[in-house]
Amino acid sequence: MDSGSRLVGPDSRRHGPVIAQSVGVIAQYWYVAVAAVVAGSAGVTDVRSGRIYNVVTYPGIAVGLIGHTLAGQLGGGDYGLGLLGALTGAALGATMLLAWLAGGIGGGDAKLMIAIGALTGWQFALGTMFWGFLAAAVMAVGVMLHRGILRSTLARLGRYVYVSLTPHKAADPTTDESPKIPLGLALLIGWVVTLGEWLIWGRPLLQRAVEG
Repeated sequence: MDSGSRLVGPDSRRHGPVIAQSVGVIAQYWYVAVAAVVAGSAGVTDVRSGRIYNVVTYPGIAVGLIGHTLAGQLGGGDYGLGLLGALTGAALGATMLLAWLAGGIGGGDAKLMIAIGALTGWQFALGTMFWGFLAAAVMAVGVMLHRGILRSTLARLGRYVYVSLTPHKAADPTTDESPKIPLGLALLIGWVVTLGEWLIWGRPLLQRAVEG
């Protein structure tokens, strides 16, 4: 049997629907793939250089807003969240700008969350922030235990909280020995956990808690 006959044989007919179905899934969930690239790239660069670059976050935001508008129009559909869904996710991610203005995180971390929200909606943004900050807390405690500075750090934080509740101005509780955590990596972990929830249960756990 020649090569041409093998291309149209029973195996090809059997695999054809599988290939078509795979292409359909990729087309339907294109934004998840883009978000994976954005979050993964940000996590890697944050670990390597301590920075999340605009060349990663800005295109992610643009692709989310424009892509969902083209694929889902205004209210969303089978191939996109729609403009309203993308804007809602971006707006939730943009709440991290408050932490940036307060000096608690870097601007790249906030822009990463805006990109994740614009690409995957408020459900993924909420889950990513929750699990991401939890992962960051675990990482910080691990670093402090390794350095033997957990007790002193908690004491400074306690004094900071106490003074903050009084009329006196509280001093910055951080010092040169305070642990530096790559929040981009923590947010990547949070996004992966949220993705796992979506794949297993059909929607993130926090979405189930919010919607009932």
